[in-house]
Amino acid sequence: MTIAHINRIATAVPDHDVHGAFVGYARSLLEGTRAKVFDRLVLRSQIGHRYSVLAASDDPDTGSVDAGGVYGRGHFPSTAGRMALYEQHAAPLAEKAILGLGLTAKERSAVTHLVVTSCTGMYAPGLDLELVARCGLSPSVERTMVGFMGCYAAINGLKLAHHIVRSQPSAKVLMVNLELCSLHLQETSEIDLMMSFLIFGDGCAASLVSADPVGIAVDRFHAALLPDTQRLITWNVGDVGFDMGLSPKVPAAIELGLPMAAGAILDGAPANAIDRWAVHPGGRAVLDAVQHGLELAVDALAGSRAVLQGFGNMSSATVMFVLEGVLRDANPGERGCAMSFGPGLTAETMLFHRARA
Repeated sequence: MTIAHINRIATAVPDHDVHGAFVGYARSLLEGTRAKVFDRLVLRSQIGHRYSVLAASDDPDTGSVDAGGVYGRGHFPSTAGRMALYEQHAAPLAEKAILGLGLTAKERSAVTHLVVTSCTGMYAPGLDLELVARCGLSPSVERTMVGFMGCYAAINGLKLAHHIVRSQPSAKVLMVNLELCSLHLQETSEIDLMMSFLIFGDGCAASLVSADPVGIAVDRFHAALLPDTQRLITWNVGDVGFDMGLSPKVPAAIELGLPMAAGAILDGAPANAIDRWAVHPGGRAVLDAVQHGLELAVDALAGSRAVLQGFGNMSSATVMFVLEGVLRDANPGERGCAMSFGPGLTAETMLFHRARA
């Protein structure tokens, strides 16, 4: 039986580290007790850096949050305006990640399938066709867009690549996970909404999946829909950007639900049989919930916590940032489990092992 392998992973973020600027902006909207609560939440978030395609304003108190004056106080852009920004910035960042794979021009032209995941923007002709032209892919490459699935879309993209390679062993699948979360900043003083904006940043991952026995071997997928959680994570198109609904009940639901699903996720193996965990860092509390729910060692999620600290939550791209570290550091034969959470509340999971080649 043909086994799909993630041969290479490369990641990219924009040039602008905006985490500190956002904290300052959000803090300016609050006062009194609510400001103190926000300060505590910032410290507990364990996020040090987040990146955006837009540069932060040097002095957001006087007018605009960003240097270009797009997100002006009292007149944030419409959804159409944000989609125009997505169309402007998405392809250059995706191209940066793809070039980071180090593929030669001949190897890029030999790619047979292109899978793109994104939930933060859309346009047509789309990002997939732009990447064909920018990166020297074959005009006949088979293209698939996976849209609006949220943070777990990369696992679904890998499922698709896995099925393609198993049915067509000569296939070379290029997967791109591109998210510009910062474009959906809202002007609000509601703490719950503000905390979702505190977590998210922009980023892109690119990976090559084929039957070549190099890198991370894909063993098994499982989707676990946690019961009674359908409205805990939502993502809707609004008039002024996409509206995130992120309930504070999410970590507790994960901690309670994961143990019940663990047998199916791990194919009957105990959690301590997993050498490498690649858990999507949806936030510090989410990682804590996974660690406690599955009774993992203190350092089991170190890779996920490092990505959270360095980049924040980049939606679908984030778990691939964690897997990039696994691909770099894992020893041949080590077993792993990748896991992402998103609307549903659903845990999309993948068992894998480090190939010996």
